[in-house]
Amino acid sequence: MITKRFGERIRELRKQSSMSQEKFALHISMDRTYLASVESGKRNISLENICKIANGFGITLEELFQGM
Repeated sequence: MITKRFGERIRELRKQSSMSQEKFALHISMDRTYLASVESGKRNISLENICKIANGFGITLEELFQGM
């Protein structure tokens, strides 16, 4: 399922950047519970929020989806 793979990718990148869910969610102006549901693959996230996440990591959309 794509939402699960995407969530795993977000969690991987967040952990590589040594940020908690709460800290990263604040960094990208997103609710922590929303981010948690994205990471767990329970949410079909919008393109707008995907861009927020990529920008929060300082990477392109292509890099965000790399390896999926």
